[in-house]
Amino acid sequence: MKYIANGTILLPEGEVRGRALAIDDGRVAGLVDAVPAGAEVVDARGGYVAPGLVDVHCHGFMGWDASNGDGPELRAMSEQLVRRGTTSWLPTTMTLDWPVLERCFAAIRGAMAESAESGWRGARVLGCHAEGPFINPKRKGAQAESSIQRPDVEKLRPWADVVKLMTVAPEVEGALPFIRAASELGVVLSMGHTDATATQALAGVEAGVTHATHTFNAMTPLNHREPGVVGAALSDDRVYCELIADTFHVSPMLFGIMARQKRDHLVLITDSIQVAHLPDGPHDQSGQTVIVDGIRCRFPDGTIAGSCLTLDGAVRNFRAHTGLPLYEVVNMASLYPARSVGMDGRVGSLEPGKDADIVIADADFNVRATFVMGECVYRTEE
Repeated sequence: MKYIANGTILLPEGEVRGRALAIDDGRVAGLVDAVPAGAEVVDARGGYVAPGLVDVHCHGFMGWDASNGDGPELRAMSEQLVRRGTTSWLPTTMTLDWPVLERCFAAIRGAMAESAESGWRGARVLGCHAEGPFINPKRKGAQAESSIQRPDVEKLRPWADVVKLMTVAPEVEGALPFIRAASELGVVLSMGHTDATATQALAGVEAGVTHATHTFNAMTPLNHREPGVVGAALSDDRVYCELIADTFHVSPMLFGIMARQKRDHLVLITDSIQVAHLPDGPHDQSGQTVIVDGIRCRFPDGTIAGSCLTLDGAVRNFRAHTGLPLYEVVNMASLYPARSVGMDGRVGSLEPGKDADIVIADADFNVRATFVMGECVYRTEE
C-alpha cells in the first residue's frame, strides 16, 4: 500500500483537502484521514492530485503519427504523453486506404497488449479512434479524399476489438445500416466530417451515434433555421461532444456555452498531429507540407491540418476562459472521455477499484508527476 498525501484530491464531485489517497496493487483503494506509520508516502507538496487524463482523439506529435502503423512510434508517443498528464489514449488514424488502415490497426492491437503488461512506461493504449474513411468528401478537411469509401461493416468486423471509436458521416449512402451494425459490434460511432442536416444527424443518433468529432469543425454549422450537425449534437443529451480547446479551432467565447449545454457530455481532446510540438515553420507530414505557427497548423492553402494542443493545455485553456472549478474541467479531460467510449469502469477518476492512473500538478495544472497503475512513470526534476 502506498499513499499520496499533502495535496488537493480531485474527485468527480469536488475537491478534497486534508486526506490522503491510498493505492493498493495498482488500484485506487480510497481516501484515508491518516497515513499509517512507516507507510510509503508520495508528497504532493500542496499540489493537485488528479485522475490521469484520457485523450480519445490524438493522431501524433513530434514527428510521430499513429497513421504510420509503427509500434515503436506508438510506444514513443505513449512515453511522451505522460509528461503532459495523459495516462490513457486512443491513437487516431486518418482517412487512408483500407489495407493501410489495417496495418495501423494491427500495430495498435499490439500496443494495446504491450501497454497492459508491466514495464510499459507510458500512457496505455486503450484502442483506436478511426477518423474515417466513411466520411463525406464535402467536409473532408485535412482528410484524403482519394481514400474516402462507402461504409462497410464487414471491413470493420475483424478489428472491432481495436476500433473503440469511429468517425462516420451519417448522411452518406449506407451509413445508417453501418452505424447500427457497428454499434452491435461494440464500436462507438461519432459523427464528423459530415455535411448532414440536423434531421440527418438525428437519424444517425437514432441509429446509434453517441459522439461528435471535434464539434464545430468539419460539420454543418448552427443556423437559426437549419441547426445542422452542431445543433443536433448540442441539443441531444445522448451525444458526447468533442472540443479542441486551443482557442483557435473554436472561439473561447463558446467554451462556457458548451459547458452549460453539454455538462457531463463535453469531452476535451487534442486532435494533435504529427507536426505538433515541432518548431514554427513548414514541415513535411506524409508527403504534404504543413505550416506550424504557434497554436496553428495549416496547409499552404490555409486549410486547418489539425492541432498542436496538449490535453493539460486544454484543461488550462478551458479553466481560464470559463472560471469553472478545476475538478469540473478535469472531468472533461478524464471521466467524460472515458465514459464516452465505455471505459470509465477502469479509468477516468480516482474512485475506489479503478486503475491508479494519477497526475500530480501545480496550481496552474502544470504536471509534476504521473503514475500509471500506481507506478511513477514521470516526475519533473524540481
